[in-house]
Amino acid sequence: MAAKRSPRAQSTAVARSLLYVGPRAIIASSLAELESAGWGMSFAAHIDDAPGALSKIRPAAAVIGFDEKDLLTSGQKIESIIAHHPHLRWIALLPRKALEDTSIRKLIGSAFYDYHTQPINTARLLVILGHAAGMAEIAEDALYIAPHEPGASKEVEMVGASPVMQQIYQDIRKVASTDAPVLITGESGTGKELAAQAIHERSSRKDGPFVAVNCGALPANLIHSELFGHEKGSFTGAHERKIGRIESASGGTLFLDEIGDLPLDLQVNLLRFLQEQTIQRVGGREDIAVDVRVLAATHVDLEKAIQLGNFRQDLYYRLNVLQIRMPPLRDREGDIPLLAQYVFNRFADERGQRVKGFSEDALQIMANYDWPGNIRELINRVRRAMVMCDKFLITAADLGLERRRNSRIRVSLNQARDLAERDAIRSALADNLGSVTRAAEQLQISRVSLYRLMEKHGITPPTQQS
Repeated sequence: MAAKRSPRAQSTAVARSLLYVGPRAIIASSLAELESAGWGMSFAAHIDDAPGALSKIRPAAAVIGFDEKDLLTSGQKIESIIAHHPHLRWIALLPRKALEDTSIRKLIGSAFYDYHTQPINTARLLVILGHAAGMAEIAEDALYIAPHEPGASKEVEMVGASPVMQQIYQDIRKVASTDAPVLITGESGTGKELAAQAIHERSSRKDGPFVAVNCGALPANLIHSELFGHEKGSFTGAHERKIGRIESASGGTLFLDEIGDLPLDLQVNLLRFLQEQTIQRVGGREDIAVDVRVLAATHVDLEKAIQLGNFRQDLYYRLNVLQIRMPPLRDREGDIPLLAQYVFNRFADERGQRVKGFSEDALQIMANYDWPGNIRELINRVRRAMVMCDKFLITAADLGLERRRNSRIRVSLNQARDLAERDAIRSALADNLGSVTRAAEQLQISRVSLYRLMEKHGITPPTQQS
């Protein structure tokens, strides 16, 4: 059955479209308020009619109105339709009694963004719809960094809409406009090379080569030749001249990944190149001018490496003119579902035929997981789940996260306040050698208040020392 537009929706310009699937009687009492709030209604009488309706419209959100019988008999069809439209957020309207059924609760929890029990409270439903439409918009439109920006070529695949990533995008734009060296730091798997590619693509060198070198992956006996090249006959096996990676990047960008793993003797050669913009091939005596911008990346704490004698301080200052720190995935609030969906679409040809998306339970558990391997781990888990999943929707078990539901401990505001209070008291007592009087003065509270707080937190006054 074709989707039917309400007369009022046809005559009124509306900002958002809403698809309602199910008996119209369930939602009839709320139609006037929904349309007044800016929702243009489209209807499909039964779940079987939903695919046809969705082929004609692009709703901002969708609602399915059920009686208990529909939920029990149409569960598989519902999962399939929802999975075929992963960017759309679905809300279930169902009888309160239906939630007593375990299979219905499982369906609602795995496939729907939210639910609302009948009879409808329109004000509450409007709030749910607003949130659902907003999340759908973020998931669909906020995946790439400013692809419309003038002068930008095909954007590299950086995905994320969190505040911390928005700051990264701004930093990339700023450093791309100069030719100074950039040091990109961050944990393994956070996307440091993607950041380097984004800088290159936005720079004046975007039409030149982008040459990436993993300093930690090259054999120690070959790294000098790989970076600087060699002349014919310069060593056994050098049957012809070879252009090194630095020289091959001329006119473009050289990206030195894992720069912290570069041997000390080669750090001297690299420093000379950065100072003079010339190189000498192995076995050669000619100084070769090379016009290249250098970007470097590391997960190593280079300042600590300098203290340990593993990295040259002068090279560090040459490389660290500008710096970008890539955030770990656990700090990128809201980006995990976007990244998961991006990976799902990017490797679509690898997934099983039945697999259409992620269950809501899987998305929630991914959002609460710490991701010690960052984006690289997320890609690995999602790709494996896409192959191994034999259902319509990927679950937490398919991702190998079913036992990690409490990976990231959520702390309430009161708990956080108590922790900070306890730490401050212990620190003040330690600073003042156990003197409660001086500790109270440091904390700017009375001795009575300090004793009360110490009792609250189970802190025993240490023996005072003179």
